[in-house]
Amino acid sequence: MAVNAAPTGKAPVGPWVPWLVIGLWVALAVVMVPLSAKLSSVTTDRAVDTLPAGAESTKVAVLEDRRPGGDENTFVFVYHRAGGLTDADRATVQRHYDALARRYLPRTTSAPADEDEGPPTRLSADGEAMMFTLEVSAARGAPETLVGPVRDAAKDRPAGLELDVTGPAAIDGDLDAVFDGIDLQVLLTTIVVVTLLLVLTYRSPVLWFVPLVAVGAAALTAMATVYLLVKGFGIVINDQNSALLTILVFGVGTDYALLLIARYRETLHHHENVRVAMVHALRSAAPAVVASAATVVAGLLCLLAADLNSTSGLGPIGAAGILCALVAMLTLFPALLVVLGRRIFWPAIPRFSTAVVEKPGLWGRLGAAISRRRWVATVGSLGILAVLAIGLTGNTGALRTEDQFLSAPDSVTGFTVLRQHFPELGGQPMTIFTRPAEQERVLDVVKNTRGVAVVVPGRTVDGWTDISVFPKDAPDTTAEYDTIERVRTAVHAVSGAEAVVGGPSAERLDTEVTTARDQKLVIPLVLVVVLIVLGLLLRAVVAPLVLMATVIVSFAAAFGGSVFVFDTILGFPGIDYEVPLLAFLFLVALGVDYNIFLTSRAREETVRLGTREGMLKALSATGGVITSAGLVLAATFAVLVTLPLVMLVEVGFLVAFGVLLDALLVRSVLVPALTLLIGRRMWWPSRLSRPTEPRHGRRSLADEKEPALHR
Repeated sequence: MAVNAAPTGKAPVGPWVPWLVIGLWVALAVVMVPLSAKLSSVTTDRAVDTLPAGAESTKVAVLEDRRPGGDENTFVFVYHRAGGLTDADRATVQRHYDALARRYLPRTTSAPADEDEGPPTRLSADGEAMMFTLEVSAARGAPETLVGPVRDAAKDRPAGLELDVTGPAAIDGDLDAVFDGIDLQVLLTTIVVVTLLLVLTYRSPVLWFVPLVAVGAAALTAMATVYLLVKGFGIVINDQNSALLTILVFGVGTDYALLLIARYRETLHHHENVRVAMVHALRSAAPAVVASAATVVAGLLCLLAADLNSTSGLGPIGAAGILCALVAMLTLFPALLVVLGRRIFWPAIPRFSTAVVEKPGLWGRLGAAISRRRWVATVGSLGILAVLAIGLTGNTGALRTEDQFLSAPDSVTGFTVLRQHFPELGGQPMTIFTRPAEQERVLDVVKNTRGVAVVVPGRTVDGWTDISVFPKDAPDTTAEYDTIERVRTAVHAVSGAEAVVGGPSAERLDTEVTTARDQKLVIPLVLVVVLIVLGLLLRAVVAPLVLMATVIVSFAAAFGGSVFVFDTILGFPGIDYEVPLLAFLFLVALGVDYNIFLTSRAREETVRLGTREGMLKALSATGGVITSAGLVLAATFAVLVTLPLVMLVEVGFLVAFGVLLDALLVRSVLVPALTLLIGRRMWWPSRLSRPTEPRHGRRSLADEKEPALHR
């Protein structure tokens, strides 16, 4: 079909404007780049920063921090030899303890240990293992800096004597090692992935570089902005959220670039002046891009209602990233394209022509097929989604701390050995703080609490006495959590004790309880906010409800399919407690993006052509670019799959799979089919829902008889 090109006209902006925009971004970069490098200095993964202040384990962590030397890092050394320890083995264990005590426990150099405390080393009942606990003051360093030297100090031992260094501090140190340098790794991997996809998408040796420069500028600006937010407002950012910030900016920013380039390429055929073409492209694409960004930002800001600090912090962190991407792609990116001119598209340079031939293409043919078999397309799509959702019946249990690593480190295997040889010390210790006057009563009730193995009184400092309690059950199990709850109930009943119970497992229990509460609050809030944004954008009621329904069904299918993969193929023992909320947020907010790109174009075309032809035209025009955007966004999230932490692998795979499902099936088939079935009532109660003459000048027969025609 031949379409007459619009008059070229006079450029609405002068040739100096793009250069001014680029200059302003260069000046901004001079300020922001140094600040972006400081983001890693304000990240924290401490439970006292992550949990809400009212959580009981947070109160314990605060009391520990107030003590001289701060909190203590607990390391557990487990020596074992199959067939039994030798005398040389036992002597080695004692020698290692003495050396470590002299280095990390200064009190042992000036005075002997209290005889009442018993020997520092402990022999297992089967004679095959020995263990001791080393409490290192936090003033000596963080777990990630201590775990290496502590392990190195015990390297000299007889052949065949195995050693595992475990305990809360060792696990924290191994976790921190996973995140060490993760920002740079994620950034570099994302750049490589996005570059490859842009080269494949445009098949141009130069065009890919322009969106990459703009998105890179957005990412640096976002990191600097987040750093300022953390310093100015005390927002909590952990290493995980820092990595997600990079993924979000690159994925969403590249999506916006693809959409704008597609419109810009169209307008270059109709306008000889590149500045005129860019202005028309921005007028066409900007509303959908802004609406998309507004939807994601609104969804992310719903996280501010969460109690978990790391979750609520992701709201403004992610929103800042999306806004930086939006501003960069609507200012710097167009300016770069205009300055570089048509030649940036080489070798497929779009030429100005008075008659542009529009070909139906793959997406036009798909739209025609859906129009002929709309019921088949609808039922078939829903059937595929329903089958995938069956996976939700699989293993959705919570992931334990020791199962967080793809490859179990020393600290995880050590807990297994510890439980095998010392079943009475199989759980992570709880820490109880009580008033000294009530210490004996607290000790009595804790010793008589079911599930408690060992109770060890500690020190009295600043009006508080600490007590260490070892549960019988393995860490992060329902049985251990039940014991923690029973201990809390027991000590709270001691009048005047003001007792609080914390420790690593108690922190994780409080985190899971808080996350579950946040899910019940945030998920409905996200749905309502996104629905309102869609209603304002489409100026309708039915269309937003239909789109939200498809996104929810798509999320259920993506989650179900992912659970099947995690459980059956990858063998993960559960789902991390943070994954459902994060995946829901990203898939709903980002999944709606593609529906916004499609339906906003469909509404624009419906004004001229009617609902049926408008949707088919929108699908034909946006199908390629939205599919490319979906592939890019999925690939950026898939970068998380390369990291050695199960939680990040689960988030990366689930979101990538969900984005592909939404872009390739829901947006491409289900939404067009539903729109054709519902007809003009899709736009109710707007003017488009009434059987009036379209502006094109001819009533659409499809709109008059929908949905009876073309079934």
